[in-house]
Amino acid sequence: MELLCSPSISANAPKLPSRGPSMDKTGLTSRSSHLYFAGLGRKVKPLLVAVNGVIDGGGESETAVVVEKPPPYELRRPYELFVGHPTPYGATARDGGINFAIHSCNATSAALCLISVADLPEKKVSEQISLDPSVNKTGDVWHVFIKGDFDNMLYAYCLDGKFSPAEGHRFDSAKILLDPYAKAIVSRAEFGALGPEKDCWPPMACMLPSTDKFDWEGDLPLKFPQRDLVIYEMHVRGFTKHESSGTEFPGTYLGVVEKLDHLKELGVNCIELMPCHEFNELEYYSYNSVLGDYKLNFWGYSTVNFFSPMARYSSARMDKSGPGAIQEFKFLVREAHRRGIEVIMDVVFNHTAEGNENGPTLSFKGVDNSIFYMLAPKSKKIVR
Repeated sequence: MELLCSPSISANAPKLPSRGPSMDKTGLTSRSSHLYFAGLGRKVKPLLVAVNGVIDGGGESETAVVVEKPPPYELRRPYELFVGHPTPYGATARDGGINFAIHSCNATSAALCLISVADLPEKKVSEQISLDPSVNKTGDVWHVFIKGDFDNMLYAYCLDGKFSPAEGHRFDSAKILLDPYAKAIVSRAEFGALGPEKDCWPPMACMLPSTDKFDWEGDLPLKFPQRDLVIYEMHVRGFTKHESSGTEFPGTYLGVVEKLDHLKELGVNCIELMPCHEFNELEYYSYNSVLGDYKLNFWGYSTVNFFSPMARYSSARMDKSGPGAIQEFKFLVREAHRRGIEVIMDVVFNHTAEGNENGPTLSFKGVDNSIFYMLAPKSKKIVR
């Protein structure tokens, strides 16, 4: 389907302001369940559907005429699609919908992938929405705003561009990519559990943002002087996982909360959390003949996503582990501050789970390898 702008005026078409206070925060004004583009005097491609409408171009009105063409795919749910905003990065719930924005300097095309919880184990994309660079791109940011039924839906991206490792580009439109700015990642249900065929890398997708609000109750960082800190470094899972901890939620954020009073009694006024952003604990899975056991990436210094709390440190079940991790991590921080305990994050930025140029493509490498990584000047291999 293509949307053409003609100079004729239709008396029955709804007025659509191209700018001004009546334009909603999605960047467009929709008067029905249809989509309108504020593109004047040129051919543009709508993402879903459009109807005849008049666009006010500052004194000059034009009629949007619809030309039917077979869509490249059929959407299974009634979504409304709008241009959206380039900020903030990631997926943001606002104005009755979700704004998606992803930065890529070198991608030539981008598509938003919506994935149902049921389709994720099968590595299927439920809906794929191609973004039009003429309307869904501002500078180097691709964006779209969507209203609709997101129940049990996750998201990811497909980006295409040049595949030229010698130039530092590794685009592959067949790769399903995690949003570098996702707030939560959904993957395996249990810590250290292999896939159905003993897969070490589970299907992963990004959790859509929740409208649930967390009550910080006026909490603020304590800002203790560094010289006064008594720091207790801990691994969130290892701290309470053993049954001797006597916690109700062993190996979780809530398990740490249960032990905060004990730490306070010890004189601790700061906890330093070893990596508790999303990582793959089976990344280095292999048999250790000395110990007679299998090795895990227990510490977590191999990041999958820097902005997503480790879902398997949540006490929630798998389909709620993403938002559960967010809420429980915030609860941990608030309760630590309530007891006069500062929280420091242990984060290493100079390597990720994608490894070097021979590692898997999960997110950064496929979104824009030459931007997210420092590359060797000549070989363009990943340095960090």
